[in-house]
Amino acid sequence: MPDRKRRWQLLQRLLSGYIKGRFSLTAEPVRVDGPCLIVANHVTNWDPLLLAMSFPDTPIRFVASEHIFRHGILSDALEWAAAPIPRRKAASGADTVKAVLRALKAGDTVCIFAEGDATWDGLTHPVFPATGKLARAAAVPLVTYRLEGGYLSLPRWSKRLRRGRMRGAPVGIYTPEELKRYKGPEITALIDRDLFEDAFERQRREHTAFRAENRAEGIERGFFLCPRCGRLGTVHGVGNRVLCDCGLDLLYTEEGFFDPPTPVAALSEWEQLQRAGLRALLKNAEGVLFSDGGLRLTRIDSAHRETALGVGILYQHPDALEIAGHYFPLRKIDSMAMVKADILLFSVGDAYYEIRAAAPCCLRKYLLTWQNAKN
Repeated sequence: MPDRKRRWQLLQRLLSGYIKGRFSLTAEPVRVDGPCLIVANHVTNWDPLLLAMSFPDTPIRFVASEHIFRHGILSDALEWAAAPIPRRKAASGADTVKAVLRALKAGDTVCIFAEGDATWDGLTHPVFPATGKLARAAAVPLVTYRLEGGYLSLPRWSKRLRRGRMRGAPVGIYTPEELKRYKGPEITALIDRDLFEDAFERQRREHTAFRAENRAEGIERGFFLCPRCGRLGTVHGVGNRVLCDCGLDLLYTEEGFFDPPTPVAALSEWEQLQRAGLRALLKNAEGVLFSDGGLRLTRIDSAHRETALGVGILYQHPDALEIAGHYFPLRKIDSMAMVKADILLFSVGDAYYEIRAAAPCCLRKYLLTWQNAKN
């Protein structure tokens, strides 16, 4: 622990000025005696670094997607800096829970982004139902921590950082004695309450400008159904505008809203319309629903080793995924998730797979189709 603390403090001195300046971040310091469990909302791929700015003297072990353990020297550097705890995003989290409890018992502070996935639409989504049970069993202080302004600084579908304003701060610090007075589901509800952030509701109050050129580029990686004509794959971002050949032409403003505000005023509204539209399209669908070419299928083993299974077209059938001669019935896919905007992960029994896009495309529609079939 002393060596890790010195490394943590060194990295803080080296990186804090850059991180705070790059994201216009105000980070409220958090000091808790002894190890604690931090639960935070998930907004960007930079969230661990952003949250770390509030803990200058407390080394944190982050629960991280297992894909970061497959990058050679970079993975070694991350292990040296923060000893992250691996989590298979599209698999059972039982082993991860055990690893978190072991780390806390050993005196480490651990942070989890318990939504499991960075937000696509600017709204915080419910954390895993077992999060409260974990917090109660941990027998250490629980810190709920909320990042504000992150979604409009760097939307998940975009690679372009916008200059605006971000804030990171604790919402609640709860002692183990306080947590013992509640049941697991009640603690989960408390966490959901503390972490909830609606980027657009905040903007309606604060009107912060998030400045960048070509603000709409990449929007089709997350939003694939036209809010005007309802077709799939016809929307694209060009410069600061969202266009479709049906005549849709929306300006994506510096405040993150659309002008004109019809058929949708914000991405959170588009998300609800998109989900409803996809459900309607899938109701009586037949044949291939949609497809994308040039995708790579890989199987990942428990030691993070990759086995290439083929490259080809990914087909979405009403009841299955098909790629490179491999056929996966949706009913047999136990779990599915995404990393960033271009990696799709899923598990079938004990097997764990990755589909990665070499060229820009929207993999999210496959995830939402599986979720619709599951529900």
